Amino acid sequence: MSDVPFKSAAIIGSGSFGTAMAKLLAARLESIVLIGRDPAIAEAINRERKNPHYLSSVTLDANVSASSSLTDALPHPLILFAVPTSATRETARTLAAAGLAAEATLVSCAKGIEKHTGDRMSQILREIFPHNPIAALSGPNHAEEIAAGMATCAVIGSEDLQIAVRLQELFTFPHFRSYTSDDLAGIEFGGAVKNVYAIAAGMAHGLGLGDNAVAALVTRALAEMTRLGTALGGRMETFAGLSGVGDLIVTCFSEHSRNHRVGLALGGGKSLEEAVAALGMVAEGVPNTLSIHETAHRAGVRTPIIDAVHSILYQGKPAPLAMKELLTRDPRPEHS
Repeated sequence: MSDVPFKSAAIIGSGSFGTAMAKLLAARLESIVLIGRDPAIAEAINRERKNPHYLSSVTLDANVSASSSLTDALPHPLILFAVPTSATRETARTLAAAGLAAEATLVSCAKGIEKHTGDRMSQILREIFPHNPIAALSGPNHAEEIAAGMATCAVIGSEDLQIAVRLQELFTFPHFRSYTSDDLAGIEFGGAVKNVYAIAAGMAHGLGLGDNAVAALVTRALAEMTRLGTALGGRMETFAGLSGVGDLIVTCFSEHSRNHRVGLALGGGKSLEEAVAALGMVAEGVPNTLSIHETAHRAGVRTPIIDAVHSILYQGKPAPLAMKELLTRDPRPEHS
């Protein structure tokens, strides 16, 4: 194993992304514990070296173990949070109460903001762990391709660039290239907001609106994302990077995108309940449409695409009508 700044890690969340991270980092670390809520899944991973529910074709290395107890994270110098955004605060509180050391580096891998508070995941972690080093991993990073060893780029954000650089050393492989940034707000808002736009792009595909319309939608989504993200503290150039346009493109067009698949089902005439049930996994864009819509209106930022998705998901507006309204809004200059 090469000389890296961490010897072991705990990955909290044994879903697709947590499993992919365990597969990626096993070649670099002495040991990894993958922690999930279901003891049966943990037992299956330890017995079969495979996660029976997520990325089930991926064989995990012998230095990866699984657990259903958060206390098993305590000995590790690196903790990855790969739980859904709605579970981040509760998980962090439980880990703090168990006595996590202030030296442990915490990395958020979840993409979303908290309902009602509008807090980013790193802000939640900072509130609960005031002394720990904190970072976020983001970018066009579908778990299926990471686990398969396919070429991927990511951005690691931290307000302390020394922390980001240390993590960059760990997260750099021939097939996984990492960049650093100190714009933590921009990175996290880009990763969160693109989920809403992926639902919109999926709906446009499902409605058969055509490639021109979808390309226009995604382009205007980038403008809207940048307008909202900069109003909330991010830097403009961040939204032209991996956690902005990069993540937006992959999430709006990839077959692996859960949010796109939900939108596709909605555009095809399914209800939200039917679309989510058919997916069988968490699509962060569904709950995050509520939190992001709330945050945008609190900040007074114009967000017609987010408003349209919110009206479809939570106000019962038919998808064809919401899309028609987007196309027939009053004309305006492109860059305004």
